[in-house]
Amino acid sequence: MRATGRRVAAGVLTVIAMLAMSACASRAGEWTDQTYTIAGGSPTGVYYDYGGRIADTMSEALDITMQVEQTAGSLDNLRRVGTGEALLGFAQADAAADAEMGTGAFDEALPIVAIARLYDEYLHVVVRGDSDIDSITDLAGATVSLGARDSGVNVIATRVLDAAGVDIATVDDPQLGLSDSIGAMRSGSIDGFFWVGGLPTPGIEELAATQPVRLLPIERTWVTAVNERYANAYRTADLPVGTYGLTESAPTMAVPNYLITASSTPDAVVRDVLSTLFDARQRIATQVPAAALLDRRQAIFTSPVDLHPGAVGFYRGMRE
Repeated sequence: MRATGRRVAAGVLTVIAMLAMSACASRAGEWTDQTYTIAGGSPTGVYYDYGGRIADTMSEALDITMQVEQTAGSLDNLRRVGTGEALLGFAQADAAADAEMGTGAFDEALPIVAIARLYDEYLHVVVRGDSDIDSITDLAGATVSLGARDSGVNVIATRVLDAAGVDIATVDDPQLGLSDSIGAMRSGSIDGFFWVGGLPTPGIEELAATQPVRLLPIERTWVTAVNERYANAYRTADLPVGTYGLTESAPTMAVPNYLITASSTPDAVVRDVLSTLFDARQRIATQVPAAALLDRRQAIFTSPVDLHPGAVGFYRGMRE
């Protein structure tokens, strides 16, 4: 009986070892034992939450070590990916286009490319429910955070204010990230804040559940004016009824969000990332609703940012 037990135990261990070897063998040989990083964003935003789920999924599926890191947002993410500090990062299409061309906030072009269009992000301009601020044009003289330094939020905020005819110099901007903006709203030290993120953004959802807030409308003419000047990366959109307790839809603007990597990332690594991401899409979406918006038919549309050759090959294979 003991011999039989030992043989059974040995057989089980052999199967486990074979499964482990099979799991490791399924990944590309270009992966190493280093710790890989996803450049996320504010811990109360969708980037960070989504990035954490991707990191956990990749680590388990490919037997690698991957983690998400808190960052200032799109501009910071692009720089980290461009310098090799992060393997992957989230970035708004407008900021990514600037990085690729070396314009706007970037003094020189960064070697970044997209591997997927993930979902659209929505501009939020949040003010207190009892505020007498009813429009973007009322922000002159107010204390309003236009986003953290090096964030994509700041890029869009300054462009929208300019389109609305508001002199940025007249706005008292403490340059807060989402978490600090929410804290400042709760304490009453700011009148409002800008944010660009997926729906719903967890931090804003929690804020709206604890105190009355309003979202200012973004006029269509402002979106058109911004588009005419900056790569046509934006579109008109609406924050739907029920989001953050809204009783009627609120007009705003949206910008696509891309998952980016360095142009030097091996094709096989990109294919592994995308294969794992699509396989886990529904599971991740149970925790991060924006993940459900990943669609293989839309993921390839990353213009004006180039699509990584490994991603091109992956999507072609999905159609076959």
